[in-house]
Amino acid sequence: MTAMTLATAAHAASATAPKGQDAIKNVVLVHGGFVDGSGWQKVYDILKKDGYNVTIVQNPTTSLSDDVAVTKRAIAQQNGPVVLVGHSYGGAVISEAGTEAKVQRLVYIAAFAPDAGESVQTLIGNPPPGASQPPILPPQDGFLFLDRAKFAAAFAGDVPAPEASFMADSQVPWGVQALSGQVTVPAWKTKPSWYLVTLDDHMIPPQAQQTMAKRAGSTVVEVAGSHAIYVSKPAVVAKLIEQAAHDKK
Repeated sequence: MTAMTLATAAHAASATAPKGQDAIKNVVLVHGGFVDGSGWQKVYDILKKDGYNVTIVQNPTTSLSDDVAVTKRAIAQQNGPVVLVGHSYGGAVISEAGTEAKVQRLVYIAAFAPDAGESVQTLIGNPPPGASQPPILPPQDGFLFLDRAKFAAAFAGDVPAPEASFMADSQVPWGVQALSGQVTVPAWKTKPSWYLVTLDDHMIPPQAQQTMAKRAGSTVVEVAGSHAIYVSKPAVVAKLIEQAAHDKK
């Protein structure tokens, strides 16, 4: 695992418009639980401006197998190699879908990176000592929500209050089956990966992120930010994606 500061990452990606044959031009973005793909818009805008072909997957977040199927269809539509990016639960999705031949690089944004036989449920079942517990409400009809009153503090602590409030009120139901879906062959075992650790995260503890990134052998960037880092600091996220697109790791 290679650790670097935000400044180093920014320098490494300072000239990463997709020029030349070595750059991967296709980026597929996969969202996590409780949200949909619209949260990627700021990252999308940066990547598009820099010349990338960007596809945003709209997972139903009903089951891991359903979400993997939707992601694989998006990958299949790409004309050439792909950088596959997952946030939060989306990390489990890309770990399973990333074995597709077109996927050349994986990027985890404050994301789960399960090993074979693991699920999000097993990974959150043994949190590090002192870790805060996400305010997940009891399931209703097989789906989960976050407590709206506690959403901002837990998920989007550095997002402007009006935007965080909208995120809380527009939550997407997260299927219990999605949490329990087990990864079979994790793509990070055979493909290079990058990991953005969010140090102010109250959904996935930073220690857990660091452990998963180390296990995956990821190139790691650590940044002060909430679980919704892709909303609050899209430039940081875009830079890491662009670094992955150019790195010959």
